[in-house]
Amino acid sequence: MDDEQKDTLEEVQLSSAVVYSGLFLNLFQDRVRCPDGREALREYVKHPGAVVVIPVMPDGKLLLERQFRYPVGRAFIEFPAGKIDPDESPLDCAVRELEEETGYRASSWTYLGRMHPCIGYSNEKIEIFLAQSLTYVGHQWDEGEFLEFVEMSLTEMEEAVLSGDITDSKTITALFWAERQLAGKFGSSTAP
Repeated sequence: MDDEQKDTLEEVQLSSAVVYSGLFLNLFQDRVRCPDGREALREYVKHPGAVVVIPVMPDGKLLLERQFRYPVGRAFIEFPAGKIDPDESPLDCAVRELEEETGYRASSWTYLGRMHPCIGYSNEKIEIFLAQSLTYVGHQWDEGEFLEFVEMSLTEMEEAVLSGDITDSKTITALFWAERQLAGKFGSSTAP
């Protein structure tokens, strides 16, 4: 879409109020003008952005984490991920999160793309990176962070998604990108 073209579905913000301000999430309630001229309320979470890392082990298997996710009340299998700190680039965040959570450093990084996991109620965007040529240097977990590790082939991951063992949306989306990249069907995208 041309930048000068008006989106016929656009909603125009009339006012905005912070309903809740937390440690890193903020809840807003905005009044908007809809395309038909009526006014409506929109509630949404502002998020600082995040990364997800697809670590490829020397044998070609992918390294995943298993961790308890309190809002859903159970453990999930997922790729390493984390929020971007203020003034931190997405790549710097990916490098930091990989080492802190898994204990690995990668000498080869490929930016694959971006996803928006919760467009109905959040502006969160997640940048997707592939990490290869890994060297173990030791993890540095945050206080209160507890992880187990799982290694899976692409086929094993596909089966885990189809069986419902992996349901995390960022991991499923990243798996799609990993499959294409590792099969040589995509080149790298332009990093954010």
